[in-house]
Amino acid sequence: MPGPYDLRVLYGAHVSIAGGISKAIDRVEEIGGDAVQVFTQSPRMWRPTQYAPEEIARFRARRTEAGIERVLCHALYLVNLASRDDEIRTKSLTTLRATMETAQAVGADAVVFHVGSHLGFGFEEAVDLVTPSLRELLELTTDELWLCLENTAGAGGTIGRSVDELAALCDVVDRHPRLGLCIDSCHWWASGVDVSKWAELDAAVAELDARIGLERLRALHVNDAAIALGSNRDRHERVGEGIIGKGLATFLGHPAFADLPAIVETWEDEGGETKDVSRLRELHRLGKRRRRVLESRKV
Repeated sequence: MPGPYDLRVLYGAHVSIAGGISKAIDRVEEIGGDAVQVFTQSPRMWRPTQYAPEEIARFRARRTEAGIERVLCHALYLVNLASRDDEIRTKSLTTLRATMETAQAVGADAVVFHVGSHLGFGFEEAVDLVTPSLRELLELTTDELWLCLENTAGAGGTIGRSVDELAALCDVVDRHPRLGLCIDSCHWWASGVDVSKWAELDAAVAELDARIGLERLRALHVNDAAIALGSNRDRHERVGEGIIGKGLATFLGHPAFADLPAIVETWEDEGGETKDVSRLRELHRLGKRRRRVLESRKV
């Protein structure tokens, strides 16, 4: 049986669906991924994409052939379930429903989304607006397909900047068993969590476990940061090339994240020569070695 610091993560990337959603499997296989994340439609348009049954079937078949262990569908960035504008809120719910339906069709494991922004009118009122939509979306989940809140960098009135806010959203839907979390390393860094230091990361993970439960953690976005710690700005950089740099090894090496899909969102597609997924693997190995050293000093 593997030890607590020998467990793997599933390395992957957010890839294009140009040419059909099943092409995402071809692309992630080419770069050596174990997991994949996609938009199910153009991220710049509200209108959902309709897929032919043959394309859905090819996605499922290619996933099996390529051995892709986790599939995540990311909702549009246009989504704002907290908007006071009824039209925006309705469009957001409609597009999220479409994303959930496509995710279910292709056999995805989770839909990851940003709740939106209260645009300054306050978190408590935003929760009241968000709750009915959350309940409706959770009705579309299954034992296989979860709905996952993503933490945010904390810019402006964005929702999900802290464990407190994420916990509040979980509580208002009665801690629904299929409401999950996706933690983004850059967003955590930007909101003030130093993911490069064991003590701070351990404290953040412990808070997450106490308030929400680590069993809800379903995915990681592994992005470096182009901004300072606690800046509350969302500026990604390629893994290993930003301010966090090799400190991402600490994030990837945390035992609480074992067996989760670790998705790089900011990367340079060079086909079979792509280095970013390999860099994830190297940082994970480094993080596990560092963790072993840390634990040995406690003995």
